Amino acid sequence: MKSLKIFALAALASVAIYSGVQAQDSYKFAVVPKAMNNPFFDLTRDGCVAEAAKLGNVECIYLGPVEHEPATQAQIIDDLITQGVDGLAISVSDIAAASTVIDKAAAAGIAVITFDSDAPDSKRTAYVGTNNKDFGKALGEELLKLKPEGGTYGLISGGAAAPNLAERVDGVREALAGSKWTEVSGSPTFSNDDIALAVQQASDLKTANPDIGAIVPVGGWPLFAPDGWKNFVEPLKADVDSKKLALVAADTLPVELQLLKDGYVHVLVGQRPYEMGEVAIQTLLKIKKGETVDNIIYTGLDRVTTENVDSLLK
Repeated sequence: MKSLKIFALAALASVAIYSGVQAQDSYKFAVVPKAMNNPFFDLTRDGCVAEAAKLGNVECIYLGPVEHEPATQAQIIDDLITQGVDGLAISVSDIAAASTVIDKAAAAGIAVITFDSDAPDSKRTAYVGTNNKDFGKALGEELLKLKPEGGTYGLISGGAAAPNLAERVDGVREALAGSKWTEVSGSPTFSNDDIALAVQQASDLKTANPDIGAIVPVGGWPLFAPDGWKNFVEPLKADVDSKKLALVAADTLPVELQLLKDGYVHVLVGQRPYEMGEVAIQTLLKIKKGETVDNIIYTGLDRVTTENVDSLLK
């Protein structure tokens, strides 16, 4: 039976250690998210926990900044190197900051992969997660299906230096290139994964552009605060219901699926964060055992509308 320990790190981060059976050939693998207050990464943690328990000889350490702080993330990774973990799976907040400590870890003989957000020019062995350019394209494609007549749109992003989010923004723009859609000035906004700020930015986009035809968060942040998102949408509900204002958003956490079912967003394009946690642990174990792993391991996407939302909610 796995045990659970939770403690604080320098008041800047929290850590949870999930242990399988301790044995001579046991391994300590750390999963480092961009921010521990982002519920998306809770699912990655859960996948890591489940896989560690299944394997029995793996300890899953889940540790990252409380909030989106690239410098803090880099310091935490450096601390984990000093502690001598066997492997690291990192969602990269900032390529430059993360690459330095990734290369340091690799030089120390620690297995290193990235998940969710990559640093492809670093010495990481593999990337596990979403094809982020395709993710952005899917968001743009769903907007085109919803409103082929076009209009103006605004994007909400997270960290300005996050490579995965930049790829998503590029993907949306690529999908909409040549269409009748045009991007408003000041887009994308950058919420730094701050949920409340992302909701405010949706409101700001509408206020600055009263006739805006679509708002597209490339991450689920504003919808992670369902009451705040409803407060934003409710005065605009007639426009949303008529699709005068299209709402196409990233991720498919349960709270987002319920918002879709209740009519507060039209389409969701989701990643598979739980699978990222599972596959990250599997991949690190293969590396430590000397097995060959693919350089890129994609975990897939899900497109959700009113037609299939009930099946995902189950």
